[in-house]
Amino acid sequence: MTAPIDTTGAAAGAQPEAVLAGARKSQIEGRSLTQIAWIRFKRDKVAVAGGVVVVLLILLAVLAKPIESVFGLDPNQFHQDLIDPELLAPKSGFGGMSWEHPLGVDPQYGRDILSRVIEGSWVSLIVATGATLLSVVIGTVLGVVAGFYGGWVDSVISRMMDTFLAFPLLLFAISISAALQDGAFGLSGLPLRICVLIFVIGFFNWPYMGRIVRAQTLSLREREFVEASRSLGARGPFILFRELLPNLVAPILVYSTLLIPTNILFEAALSFLGVGIAPPQASWGGMLTSATDLYQADPQYMFVPGLAIFITVLAFNLLGDGLRDALDPRSK
Repeated sequence: MTAPIDTTGAAAGAQPEAVLAGARKSQIEGRSLTQIAWIRFKRDKVAVAGGVVVVLLILLAVLAKPIESVFGLDPNQFHQDLIDPELLAPKSGFGGMSWEHPLGVDPQYGRDILSRVIEGSWVSLIVATGATLLSVVIGTVLGVVAGFYGGWVDSVISRMMDTFLAFPLLLFAISISAALQDGAFGLSGLPLRICVLIFVIGFFNWPYMGRIVRAQTLSLREREFVEASRSLGARGPFILFRELLPNLVAPILVYSTLLIPTNILFEAALSFLGVGIAPPQASWGGMLTSATDLYQADPQYMFVPGLAIFITVLAFNLLGDGLRDALDPRSK
């Protein structure tokens, strides 16, 4: 009978380098924080689904004009022959749905709803994204400065935040949009309205981002790595940009994804009130506005843009929740 081979003694007597050389590389390879966050994010199937929808919506907004050109879609083309002039409703059932108009036509002018939803996607996303970027830039800069320097600087910036939060944003948006309808700053028409909406929504919403960044900065400035930088002679700007800001990327990214759907709803609300995107330019809020008067004749006309807003907001919220769980090491 063959004697068993003693592998325990051989392994114990082997050099550490030999043991490591025999191990697979994947067993000893470390992972960065980004890789760990990506692995955690992929495990959340709901967040991944939300991210896929967000990517598709962004592609739809970016490629809206090419899609309309390739498929011959015209969001402002009238089809009066499809509308009953007495009832102000599509002649055929289900809102005028057909192979040529998969989502039907609007009950007033017979315009294709699918092309108007596609056309309105880039308007809503560009306003929401631009306003979010403006809020993030202002809120991050002022929040970091307030949290790091403290004292009277923190008091002044905090009182500014309180003032902006108490400002009647909706009334100001209505007044400034009405005042600038004829043109300003060398702009007019759609470009002016988009710039006004981005400014109004983004400039008056930065305190929300500022408060979050300030609270995170107050916590980070007492950490050991900040004290080590001070002991080595680092000054305020170096600590702000090299030590604090990299550690604030995660909360800023998460809150930005949650702020975009809020801005989409705000833009839709302003368009619904008639001070946002003006017709004939298609926008989701504007479509809801015109649908309120024609709801009884054609309920589907209100359902389609409402569903587009609902899916967009839900997808961004799911993505933001998934990013928050993936980037937070304390979550399970």
